[in-house]
Amino acid sequence: MEIESIDIVAYVSDVGRRARAASRAMARAGTAAKNRALEATAAAIARDARKLAQANQRDLAAARAAGHDAAFVDRLALDEAVLANMREGLLQVAALPDPVGEISNLRYRPTGIQVGQMRVPLGVIGIVYESRPNVTIDAAALCIKSGNATILRGGSEAFHSNQALAALVREGLRSAGLPEDAVQAIETTDRAAVGALIASPQWLDVIVPRGGRSLIERIASEARVPVLKHLDGICHVYVDDEAELEQAIRICDNAKTQRYSPCNTMETLLVAQSIGERLLPALGRIYADKRVELRGDERARAILSAHGIACAAATDEDWRTEYLAPILSIRVVDGLDEAIDHIATFGSQHTDAIVTSNHARAMRFLREVDSASVMINASTRFADGFEYGLGAEIGISTDKLHARGPVGLEGLTSLKYVVFGHGEVRG
Repeated sequence: MEIESIDIVAYVSDVGRRARAASRAMARAGTAAKNRALEATAAAIARDARKLAQANQRDLAAARAAGHDAAFVDRLALDEAVLANMREGLLQVAALPDPVGEISNLRYRPTGIQVGQMRVPLGVIGIVYESRPNVTIDAAALCIKSGNATILRGGSEAFHSNQALAALVREGLRSAGLPEDAVQAIETTDRAAVGALIASPQWLDVIVPRGGRSLIERIASEARVPVLKHLDGICHVYVDDEAELEQAIRICDNAKTQRYSPCNTMETLLVAQSIGERLLPALGRIYADKRVELRGDERARAILSAHGIACAAATDEDWRTEYLAPILSIRVVDGLDEAIDHIATFGSQHTDAIVTSNHARAMRFLREVDSASVMINASTRFADGFEYGLGAEIGISTDKLHARGPVGLEGLTSLKYVVFGHGEVRG
């Protein structure tokens, strides 16, 4: 239930104080206790599937009544498959090695001391997100396993779903003997809570925004705590002239149509000129059958129109757009150099892929494309924590400091130097 008529600053401060206290207990928690909390949460989700569906229906009904489109409603839905993925994600995180306390890079110095680095939790992680209620579970799981406390502020459109899921996480923490305040979901939809949260460096160590560009830009500009973020997912697939045709068709179909709303969906297809006549008609028919709107440059349009496939004229704005919808931009390029230049000019440094059988070109693409995930002969849809074996992800970072790409357990920890001595003193 949402709390009303509160002093937002006082409320957020209280949540922050409790999170900070819980973070100290989580930092010293044993691996077994953290795993029990995750396993208990997974069991509670299976047990309360009907209650979760009822809470989710309130959010879905409100979204439809507000006139939101199908893609928006899809991001809100907690169907059986989503709940199953949540449970599997929790169990995968429980099965992962615990990074906390790991000591690496130990070496002796001439003075006799031994110097190394220990992996430690960040502390309190604030997560502000929109639409997808599965983020509640993904974020909580990773924060628990990495020994952090977290404050979750989901969007108002998923309020009832998020509160129901957070309650099950807190139940799991209690059953494992861990502080339930290690995971707190903000219990108001008042937007002022976001402003208070991101201006609280005394309580938060890092903030992770997940949502639309306007939300992320606001947090990045206003936050007084470090921000782990990506703004857009303008993902490319470049089909080289030495690509295996059937493989390229399969990858390009999946990268765009497997699901339209995620940030790792292909938004721009780049095709080498010499393979365009063989590739684009076959792909164009697939996209037409799936009602994907095509926007292309002159060369792409000429090839497609010759086969009776509609393709509107693309503009520079199309190359810069993350559609999150059944719309695809297509450009025919002279070769690898032009493809890399296009990605450097219009990309968002999220995820980009090359389809080719030429090893040298593939390795050039890996080295020269400056994105958080770069792929050879695979769909961009693999770019998330679950598929990368992280169990889940708290988000994707296109920043270059601390964490980059899907952020899992290691991204939620830091390294501190540790020194082992035997009575040495500095001369």
